[in-house]
Order: sequence, then structure tokens, then C-alpha cells
Amino acid sequence: MTDRHVVVLAGGLTHEREVSLRSGSRLADSLRRHGHDVTIRDVDATILPWLAEHTPDAAIIALHGGRGENGAVQEVLEMAGIPYLGTPSHNCRLAWDKATAKTLLRRAGFHTPDWITLSHQTFRDLGAPAMVEAVVRHLGLPLMVKPHQGGSGLGAGVVRGAEDLPGALIDAFAYGTVVLVEQFVTGTELALSVLDAPAPDPDEGSTHEDTLRLPGVTDYSDAATRTTSFALPAVEIVPPGDVFDYEARYTAGTTTYHTPARLPADQAAAAGAMAVAAHRTLGLRDVSRVDAIVDKTGVVHFLEVNVSPGLTETSMLPMAVAAAGRELGELYSELIETAISRS
Repeated sequence: MTDRHVVVLAGGLTHEREVSLRSGSRLADSLRRHGHDVTIRDVDATILPWLAEHTPDAAIIALHGGRGENGAVQEVLEMAGIPYLGTPSHNCRLAWDKATAKTLLRRAGFHTPDWITLSHQTFRDLGAPAMVEAVVRHLGLPLMVKPHQGGSGLGAGVVRGAEDLPGALIDAFAYGTVVLVEQFVTGTELALSVLDAPAPDPDEGSTHEDTLRLPGVTDYSDAATRTTSFALPAVEIVPPGDVFDYEARYTAGTTTYHTPARLPADQAAAAGAMAVAAHRTLGLRDVSRVDAIVDKTGVVHFLEVNVSPGLTETSMLPMAVAAAGRELGELYSELIETAISRS
């Protein structure tokens, strides 16, 4: 259906505000081309009165970082009774905390680099030299250092020598009081987008691909929720340096992307299966993006997951959608109908 009144929530008071505004604007334009009445709104003290007055048919959260991904805005929409596209508030919290997500995926039997979390207070109280020695002894080198919450590569850095670890920690602490330090895995970096669709009706003889018309790498049907989860073609990321950081993500022409990823068929299938499993294990809904690395032996390593994937001109979800032969506004129109029917 078209002609829905949809509110796209974009902006927010985070380091990722500008990216969120770009995502929201692009999505709104795509939905308008498909006949929807779209309002872009920031999340501030006026949002609840506005929702009560205008009662949009559905909301889409294009906020990145902070309240847009940690469940806070989702909880507001749940209280306001507004159908929204995306993961429920309580499951957003599992995905938002990188260490929690890694723990749950490891328990489910998937590979993820060994890690520790380190608070700023511990780093300060126990002293940098002692902490650096302990971390390197425990995890080895090289290491990836990043905030344990947040996205867009902000505060992330690779450490190849012990002398560089204090500076990398300080950079990451600029974006939060706790950082995640994990073993750095060399290999092919992937962005794996996962979509949900209503499960096909066996009586009608439809297939999973017929339901969403996407050539998914992997699909998984859940009878309890009557949904099918698809992994879209993987996007291979080749940044200019060691880290796919903020500049590499959002400066056009800086990073090279290959969609689908240049992987053997068995590795591509394993990566898609892992992404769908992560989506299901963490209780995600409608759409998510899993970041992963395939190492030189072909093992797929889970890194982190995003419940509000970017939709800018350099974002990976739109690349995967295009590779699957679909248009962003058309796809999100279908997901809007799913969110409305769910309510």
C-alpha cells in the first residue's frame, strides 16, 4: 500500500547526528516517490505531543547511536502506541552493547574475536603501564580498540605495538566510559544486511523468494513469529587503511566496495547464515546489519550488529538492496505494512 503517513525520526544529539540526517532525508525521498506522506522529525521535547496530535500510521527510526539504537526511542514509540519498523526496545539493548552481543553469539556457537572491556576508571585507577602490559599479555597483538557502544567507526583504532595502546584507549574513551579491546583479525571485511518478511503460506504454494522477491543468500523461517529472515548479498569493504573509520565510511570515493563480496560460494553462504543467526539470536526484527570478518582460513567472525543501519549514499544496506535488484523505498514500503499489520 501507499499513501501512508510515515514519520522518519532522524537527527538526535549524538556524534552521528549528521549521518542520521542524511539517512533520514534519503529514506524520506525514496518513500515519497512511492506515494507516502512523509514527515521528518527530530527527537526532542515536542515529539510526544506531536505523535499524539498527528498519530502517524508508522514510524521509522533513522537515528544512529545513542537513543536511536539503545532502545530508548523504541520504548517511547511503544508507550505512544505508534507502530514502528525495527527491533523491540528490550532487544535493542542486547545489540547496542557490543560485549553482550559477542557473548550471546559465542554461546550460540559462532566465532568472534577474543575481547575484554575496560572502563576509564579502571584504566586510570590501576595505571596505564600495568593495564597495557596485562591487556597485551592476555590478548596479544595486534588489537582493535573501540567504544563498547556506538557506531560509525567513531573512536576505533588498530594497535600494532604496546606503546600505541594508551593513545588508542584515550581516543576511544572520548566516545564513552567503557571500551572494548579485541584481537584484530585480518581478512575480508563484510557488511551483511538481514531483512524479515512474512512467512509464505504453504497453502498458496509461495516460496520465501516469492514473498520478498529477493535472491537472499540465506533464509530462515520461524513458525512462532511467522516470519522469514533473509541475508542479502554481502558487501565487501576495502578501506584505505587498517580501519573502516568515520571518514572512510562517509567520504565518497574513499573506500572501495564490492557487492556481492568476492568470496567463494561456501564462505558467502556461511557469512549469510551467521548474519541470519545473529539477527535471530539477538531477537532483532525487520532489518539489521551484521559486521563480520572472514579470515584467511575461511572462518567467519562476528564483530557487531546494527539495528538502525545507515541509508546514506555510502551506506552498505542500500548497496545490498540494489544488488538484490530492489529499490529502497519499495522495500521499506513493504516493511511499513508489516509493522502496521503487527500492531
